Amino acid sequence: MPVNLGVCLPTFVGRGDGGMGKIPSLARHIEQVGLDTVWAGDHLCARTPFMDSVVALSAAAAVTERVRIGFGVMLLALRQQAWAAKQLSSLQHLSGNRVLLGVGAGIHPQEWPVGGVPFAGRGRRTDVMLRALPDLFAGRPTRLLTVPGEPVLKLGPAVPAPPVWVGGMSDRALRRAVDHGEGWLASLLEPAQLGESAAKLAALAAEAGVPAPEVGTTVFAALSTDPEESRRGHRRLVRFLRSLTGERGLSERQADRLVVSGPPEKLAERLDQYRRAGARTFVVNLSGDGLRRQYDLLARVRGLLID
Repeated sequence: MPVNLGVCLPTFVGRGDGGMGKIPSLARHIEQVGLDTVWAGDHLCARTPFMDSVVALSAAAAVTERVRIGFGVMLLALRQQAWAAKQLSSLQHLSGNRVLLGVGAGIHPQEWPVGGVPFAGRGRRTDVMLRALPDLFAGRPTRLLTVPGEPVLKLGPAVPAPPVWVGGMSDRALRRAVDHGEGWLASLLEPAQLGESAAKLAALAAEAGVPAPEVGTTVFAALSTDPEESRRGHRRLVRFLRSLTGERGLSERQADRLVVSGPPEKLAERLDQYRRAGARTFVVNLSGDGLRRQYDLLARVRGLLID
């Protein structure tokens, strides 16, 4: 099975990173070099300024024709149900049915009070909203169970339901992927850990009598053929990963093991390890200066993967 090789758009502000305002031109370049998907993460508030995922992906969709448009992942339950469905169906229509809907329940409590949604119960709310999406995308009258009074909504124009990719590493996330997803999108797992979770996912699917979801993972990389530039990019990504997970999250050693830095050959070796663990979809998170050059290097990785 061929791999899906995609890249995160620069939707956050980082030191030395001017890419956030260049998303349309960067998306065009990503398509031109032959990558498969552009992805955007999702936060309402974060430690660094962060662009809205729907806006970023709409900008990318408007200037491309082939690449898939992926949420990696959307905090669906943090949104008002009707507006979320309306935005997603509109993006699916605008993009010519290229959306990959990654959905996660979220791990940062501080984002939820400002969104007017309780952090507790977000998993149940996510499941309710996922169950309603197929009918909403199809233009069928649908009762909104997350809204007081449970009003009925009918959206138009009808669009094909985008493939759902469920993010998260908990047992509940794996179950959600089996119940609702075509794919499971992991993050912050080394290849051996991914393999263990993929085996658990397959067992849950077999128990439910359904096909096992596809497996994908986010990979953090600093691509360069210059050793010093690679070292700088590596250190920057280690700091970024630790800032994402907070003081009780990843240790410096753990973050260091997750980041891949260097030439395309080194990243291809790591992706092949993930592929042997079961992954076929890769969301490569690159940051810093020289993004176009890094996209060019990333495009070379596919040909280096061992068959």
